[in-house]
Amino acid sequence: MNPQKSPEITVQTLLALRKEEDAVRLITERLRVKEMGPADHIRTKHEVKAFVESGDTNMGQKLLSSAQERLSPHIGMKANISVTHSQGRQV
Repeated sequence: MNPQKSPEITVQTLLALRKEEDAVRLITERLRVKEMGPADHIRTKHEVKAFVESGDTNMGQKLLSSAQERLSPHIGMKANISVTHSQGRQV
Protein backbone atom coordinates (compact mmCIF):
# COMPACT_ATOMS: atom_id res chain seq x y z
CA MET A 1 0.00 0.00 0.00
CA ASN A 2 1.28 3.46 -0.90
CA PRO A 3 1.86 5.57 2.26
CA GLN A 4 1.00 8.80 0.41
CA LYS A 5 -2.44 7.61 -0.62
CA SER A 6 -4.77 6.94 2.29
CA PRO A 7 -7.88 4.80 1.91
CA GLU A 8 -11.13 6.67 1.40
CA ILE A 9 -12.58 7.75 4.72
CA THR A 10 -16.36 7.84 5.16
CA VAL A 11 -18.80 9.09 7.76
CA GLN A 12 -19.25 5.50 8.94
CA THR A 13 -15.49 5.25 9.47
CA LEU A 14 -15.56 8.48 11.48
CA LEU A 15 -18.42 7.18 13.60
CA ALA A 16 -16.50 3.98 14.30
CA LEU A 17 -13.30 5.87 15.16
CA ARG A 18 -15.30 8.19 17.42
CA LYS A 19 -15.84 5.30 19.84
CA GLU A 20 -12.10 4.66 20.27
CA GLU A 21 -10.23 5.86 23.35
CA ASP A 22 -8.01 8.36 21.49
CA ALA A 23 -10.61 9.33 18.88
CA VAL A 24 -9.43 12.88 18.17
CA ARG A 25 -5.88 11.75 17.40
CA LEU A 26 -7.01 8.82 15.27
CA ILE A 27 -9.43 10.90 13.21
CA THR A 28 -6.96 13.76 12.69
CA GLU A 29 -4.35 11.26 11.49
CA ARG A 30 -6.80 9.73 9.01
CA LEU A 31 -7.73 13.20 7.74
CA ARG A 32 -4.01 14.04 7.34
CA VAL A 33 -4.41 17.26 9.32
CA LYS A 34 -0.63 17.65 9.73
CA GLU A 35 -0.32 18.25 5.99
CA MET A 36 -2.58 21.31 6.18
CA GLY A 37 -1.53 24.86 6.86
CA PRO A 38 -1.42 26.05 10.49
CA ALA A 39 -4.81 27.77 10.55
CA ASP A 40 -6.55 24.93 8.69
CA HIS A 41 -4.87 22.43 11.00
CA ILE A 42 -6.31 24.15 14.08
CA ARG A 43 -9.79 24.63 12.57
CA THR A 44 -10.01 21.00 11.55
CA LYS A 45 -8.89 19.75 14.95
CA HIS A 46 -11.62 21.86 16.60
CA GLU A 47 -14.17 20.43 14.16
CA VAL A 48 -12.97 16.90 14.96
CA LYS A 49 -13.36 17.54 18.71
CA ALA A 50 -16.89 18.87 18.16
CA PHE A 51 -17.75 15.84 16.03
CA VAL A 52 -16.39 13.39 18.62
CA GLU A 53 -18.49 15.05 21.31
CA SER A 54 -21.69 15.16 19.27
CA GLY A 55 -21.51 12.12 16.97
CA ASP A 56 -23.78 13.89 14.47
CA THR A 57 -23.73 12.33 10.99
CA ASN A 58 -24.26 15.68 9.25
CA MET A 59 -21.36 17.17 11.18
CA GLY A 60 -19.23 14.22 10.10
CA GLN A 61 -20.07 14.83 6.45
CA LYS A 62 -19.22 18.53 6.79
CA LEU A 63 -15.97 17.59 8.50
CA LEU A 64 -14.97 15.30 5.64
CA SER A 65 -15.75 17.85 2.94
CA SER A 66 -14.02 20.74 4.71
CA ALA A 67 -10.93 18.61 5.47
CA GLN A 68 -10.65 17.61 1.80
CA GLU A 69 -10.99 21.23 0.70
CA ARG A 70 -8.37 22.39 3.18
CA LEU A 71 -5.95 19.62 2.26
CA SER A 72 -6.06 19.84 -1.53
CA PRO A 73 -4.52 23.32 -2.00
CA HIS A 74 -1.60 22.55 0.31
CA ILE A 75 -0.61 19.41 -1.56
CA GLY A 76 -0.46 21.32 -4.84
CA MET A 77 1.29 24.23 -3.16
CA LYS A 78 4.09 21.99 -1.85
CA ALA A 79 4.83 20.74 -5.35
CA ASN A 80 4.74 24.27 -6.75
CA ILE A 81 7.11 25.59 -4.08
CA SER A 82 9.65 22.82 -4.67
CA VAL A 83 9.61 23.37 -8.44
CA THR A 84 9.95 27.14 -8.04
CA HIS A 85 12.74 26.71 -5.51
CA SER A 86 14.72 24.35 -7.74
CA GLN A 87 14.24 26.61 -10.75
CA GLY A 88 15.58 29.55 -8.75
CA ARG A 89 18.84 27.71 -8.16
CA GLN A 90 19.37 27.04 -11.83
CA VAL A 91 19.13 30.69 -12.84
